[in-house]
Amino acid sequence: MTSPKLLLPVRVPELGPALGKLLTGTGRQAGAPTFDRFRLQLVGRLFEAAGEARRLAAAGERHAAIAAVDARVWLDAWEETASGIGAELVARANERLSAEAAAVRMPGRMRRRVILDPAEVRGVAGRLGASGGGLVAALDELHARGERLRGATAAERDALNQWQDALVASAGRTEGAWLLLEEAVDAELTRWESVAATVARWRRPRWPIIAVGVPLLAGATWLGLVLGGYVNAPGWLQSVWGWL
Repeated sequence: MTSPKLLLPVRVPELGPALGKLLTGTGRQAGAPTFDRFRLQLVGRLFEAAGEARRLAAAGERHAAIAAVDARVWLDAWEETASGIGAELVARANERLSAEAAAVRMPGRMRRRVILDPAEVRGVAGRLGASGGGLVAALDELHARGERLRGATAAERDALNQWQDALVASAGRTEGAWLLLEEAVDAELTRWESVAATVARWRRPRWPIIAVGVPLLAGATWLGLVLGGYVNAPGWLQSVWGWL
């Protein structure tokens, strides 16, 4: 059995530089919706995980240190971020659609059909979550290298180097996933902006008014002509007048 004294010390690299625009922000154009709150929450969770891993490593708890920044931690942080943004995006879309429907006085039943239903909400979440597809492969590699590092000895220095490289690579992939997520958000906003414009152009159909109004108008005109003596009253109408 390998002595714990011979095990390779765990050192967690700095992740900030690899997080890039996820850390500094992407400088989205003025007026465009931003989700900086979620971005900073994601960065905070990753920094907290790295800090905890360093603390555990300093205490000699190598397995716990590796687990503190393992793939599951990164994936949970990412899924929470994508889910939170998806929920806020749906809320914004529904608010806009409801406002447009109310502005054109759309009937309540039609207005409820305009709002995103659960199936559409799941579709939005799925499209946003897919932005992290490239991150999954990096996290799989991180997990595999972490498993090797758990029992690596001082003679297996490359195990630590590879694990550190995998951590940095995961940070870089997380930045890339965030950039793709912002593009997915833009696509969703464009989609629902188009739907909102369609709702804003809605007008109450005129055919019920025409279907009812034209016969009533024709009847009133005919009755006026009869009463004015311009048109002979039919027998049934003369009978009615006689009865009255």
